[in-house]
Amino acid sequence: MVTLSSDSRPIIGRGPPLWAGTFFLTVVSIVVMVLDHRGGYLDTARLWMSAAANPIYTVVQAPYQAWTWLTDSFADRSRLRTENEQLGEQLRAARTKMLRFDSLTEENRRLREIREASQGVSERTLIAEIVNVSVQPFRHMVVINKGADDGVFRGQPVLDAFGVVGQVIQLGKSTATLMLITDAEHAVPVQVNRNGIRSIAVGTGEAAKLSLPYMTVESDVRRGDLLVSSGLDQIFPAGYPVATVTKVERNANDTFATVEARPLAQLDRDREVLLLWADKSPVPAPEAAIEAVKQ
Repeated sequence: MVTLSSDSRPIIGRGPPLWAGTFFLTVVSIVVMVLDHRGGYLDTARLWMSAAANPIYTVVQAPYQAWTWLTDSFADRSRLRTENEQLGEQLRAARTKMLRFDSLTEENRRLREIREASQGVSERTLIAEIVNVSVQPFRHMVVINKGADDGVFRGQPVLDAFGVVGQVIQLGKSTATLMLITDAEHAVPVQVNRNGIRSIAVGTGEAAKLSLPYMTVESDVRRGDLLVSSGLDQIFPAGYPVATVTKVERNANDTFATVEARPLAQLDRDREVLLLWADKSPVPAPEAAIEAVKQ
């Protein structure tokens, strides 16, 4: 028969007192800390414990890191897209300014050339801008932004930095129409600059060709000769370049030679032209010029 113990003391009260265990653990902890502080005996243990805990830390941090990477990725893409759009706008604005700057630079260059070429030609000049071009295939006319209010008059000569452009044929208060020297109905007296032979350069309706139909086969004219205005028409100033001879054909059976020339003025590229007032030609009042147009 088994006899049960009659000890009725509570289980939690058995063994050494609680304060004794606490005292013992405190002493052990102090001893371990002192030894670790003086000799570093627990560094290896800490390294092993850190290595053992690292996978757990990685697993715990993985969801947070994944979420952070995902949000940062979308934020970076959105920020880069915004920056690209801003940079694109700045680039377009810079290119526009650069194009405008190039345009102004080219315009200033043309104006300087016109001013330099007009020195000594006339006492009074005026630069005008071409604002419209005739769309008729065989009529070479342009409209400028100067008119009777600016003293412009019918028949007024027009030049550019390279040669004779044409003359005013129609007049308004603030605009005027020019007939270019290549128009089929235009003619300008010229002379060969090399020897002074006079003739008439007639427009052909082609932008880059003039004809000299009254040059005889005996005339001393050659390819490359410079044709200048003779001034005998009392319109264009004498000695201003008109064209360069490009073709001379002679047939002994004909009276006149076939002579063609290329205008020196940049008729198909001019943006500005120069209006001249001859020294001996009075400038008509705007009212008188308008009345002349009406008549």
